[in-house]
Amino acid sequence: MSRLTQVTGGPYEPPAAARELTVTSADGARLHVEVHGPEGAPAVVLAHGWTCSTAFWAAQIRALATDHRVVVYDQRGHGRSPAAAQLPYTTDMLADDLEAVLGATLEPGERAVLGGHSMGGMTMMAAAGRPAFREHAAAVLLCSTGSSALVAEATVVPLLRAGALRTRLTRSVLGSKAPLGPVTPVAKKVLRFATMGPGSSPEKVEACARIVHACPRGVRHGWSHVLELLQLDAGVAELTMPVAVVAGTVDRMTPVVHARRIAAALPNCVGLTELAGMGHMTPVEAPEAVTAVIRELSDTYVRNADVNSQKGADVV
Repeated sequence: MSRLTQVTGGPYEPPAAARELTVTSADGARLHVEVHGPEGAPAVVLAHGWTCSTAFWAAQIRALATDHRVVVYDQRGHGRSPAAAQLPYTTDMLADDLEAVLGATLEPGERAVLGGHSMGGMTMMAAAGRPAFREHAAAVLLCSTGSSALVAEATVVPLLRAGALRTRLTRSVLGSKAPLGPVTPVAKKVLRFATMGPGSSPEKVEACARIVHACPRGVRHGWSHVLELLQLDAGVAELTMPVAVVAGTVDRMTPVVHARRIAAALPNCVGLTELAGMGHMTPVEAPEAVTAVIRELSDTYVRNADVNSQKGADVV
C-alpha cells in the first residue's frame, strides 16, 4: 500500500476486507479486488472513478457489509492495481476489467447491484452490452457520471462561459502531467472547489484529497484522454435493466445536466436523485443518501427477486 495515503482513522478510514484477491483482465492487467461482508449475502459490486481507489467507497462498505457481500476493486493504474503496459487506455479496458472482476467474485448466474461513480459509471456504460455484465446486473447505479461531452460541459474553470476557450483550458487542467504534490491546505481548497460542494466538511475534503493525490500522475494523465474523447451514449441505451441515477446539483466535473440527460435516455430509469448542494464526490459528500439508493436497488431487484424465485420453485 505504499502509494496509498488515505485517512488512517475515523469514519473515512477504509475498512479491512474479509478477503482480497488479484484478478487478471483480458489483456493481462492485474486488478486488486476486495470482498467485504458475509459470504452468501446479496452482492453489490462497486467501481470507483478517475484518480480514486477502493478507499473512496469506505462509507458504503461499512454500511452495506453488515448484510451484503460488497465487492470493490481498484481500476487499472489506481490504488493497488498496477498501471498496465498496454496504452493508450480505453473504455474497452474498463469493460474488460469489470467483466474479469464479475467472473472472479460472483457465481454463474448470480445477480447483483452494480454501481459506479464517475469513471466507474462510465465503466457500466462501456460494459452494458457484454454478456457477463448482462448475466450479473440485476440493477445498476450511475453516480455523478456522464456519457459524452465531459470537457465541454465541465465548469472546473471559473468565470468562463461555455465555448472553445473554456474547453481548451479545462482540457489543460484535467490533462495536466504536473504532480499534485502533498496534501496541503491550498491543495484541499483547490480540490474542494473543483470536485465538492462548498459545504463539505474538512474531514470529507481531507479524505478525498488523500485518495486523489495518491493516484500516479501518469495514470491520471492517461485516463484524462479517455474522458476527453468519451462517447458512451450508445452504452446508455443498452442499460436495459433497472438503473438509478444520482448526481450533485453543484457538480463541476460532471454537471447535473449529464444525469438528467442519462436518465431521459435510459430504457428503464427507476429514479433520478439530485442531491442539493453536493458536488462530484457524492459517495463521500452524501454517504447515507448514496448508500440508501444502493440498498433500495438491492432490496427491490436482488432480495425480492430471490424470494419470488424461491416461491416459484416451491410451487413447482
